[in-house]
Amino acid sequence: MHSHPTPVDLGRRAGDHAGRILSERLARPGSARVLLAAAPSQLGTLRALAEVADVDFGRVEFFHMDDYLGLPSDAPQGFANWLQREFLRHLPQAPVFHRMQMSLPPVEAAAHYAALLGEAPFDLVLCGLGVNAHIAFNEPGSDFDDPEPVRLIEMDHASRRQQVDEGHFPHLAAVPTRALTVTIPRILNADHVICSVPGAQKCAAVRATLELEPTPDVPGTALKLRPGVHLYLDRESDPR
Repeated sequence: MHSHPTPVDLGRRAGDHAGRILSERLARPGSARVLLAAAPSQLGTLRALAEVADVDFGRVEFFHMDDYLGLPSDAPQGFANWLQREFLRHLPQAPVFHRMQMSLPPVEAAAHYAALLGEAPFDLVLCGLGVNAHIAFNEPGSDFDDPEPVRLIEMDHASRRQQVDEGHFPHLAAVPTRALTVTIPRILNADHVICSVPGAQKCAAVRATLELEPTPDVPGTALKLRPGVHLYLDRESDPR
């Protein structure tokens, strides 16, 4: 666990850490595979990563963890659109970005993205925690042994409320009720996991994640199932 005074410090340290991991991976032949969360909590980490000078982003394949069902393809709240706007277009070299095809019927979209993910581990996962400790949109009660890599889910009320509180939607009725998410076992099939969690609104989720044994009631506790996860906190999210 890494605790820093401010969200800016957290983002800089986590982004630099991610950059070192990618630099080491790209010192070998082939491309790097990176799974990204899309949320304001990730912005500091992603911006710091974009500024790491010795990463050849043209050799990186990016995937995203989740996205809403039922939004227009160009909706700014769409997570793939958010990542393109806030992170990917700022990179010095154009990477490969594999987007969920949300215009397909949900079952087909899940199968299509599962095929894109393949079975190889991710070199790096950059994730966060929701206010209810969700990882991606794996809500409380999610299966830690889910055999499917991508699943259609019903969004928890707390997750939908979070989207309004963060300013993405004007009111709760505007927030989609369903989403596609990469499942917890597929997320944790990774060589490195960096979890960036700034802000007082996440303190309770961090506390539960740290104090409880792994339980589907608190999805963040699944991080304990994988050794070597790096949890980055700031003063307000650190419950100690």
